[in-house]
Amino acid sequence: MTEYTVEFVGTGETIQVPEKRTILSACIDAGIAQEYSCRVGMCLACSAKILDGEVVQPAAHALTEEEAESYALTCMARPKSDLKLDRGKYPPSIEDADTMDAAAADDD
Repeated sequence: MTEYTVEFVGTGETIQVPEKRTILSACIDAGIAQEYSCRVGMCLACSAKILDGEVVQPAAHALTEEEAESYALTCMARPKSDLKLDRGKYPPSIEDADTMDAAAADDD
């Protein structure tokens, strides 16, 4: 089975992840404090920006097609190559939703 190197930029953390395993699962086993909540690709808590490399994440329904090219939901994403990820970076759709929620609260 092929293993890929996953580097988390800015943290000095690097792990080896088999191609059939999720990045989150490998993080948990390695003792890396990757944020997560639902573990089914819906909450976006485990989101990371893909700086280099590719993942496969067929069940990441919370991401738009365009976002899935630039962001990994580590609970669903499996590496297709070596990766560089920036943890805690969220796709525009979640940031837009937060802005809209804040604006709606201001209107009340």
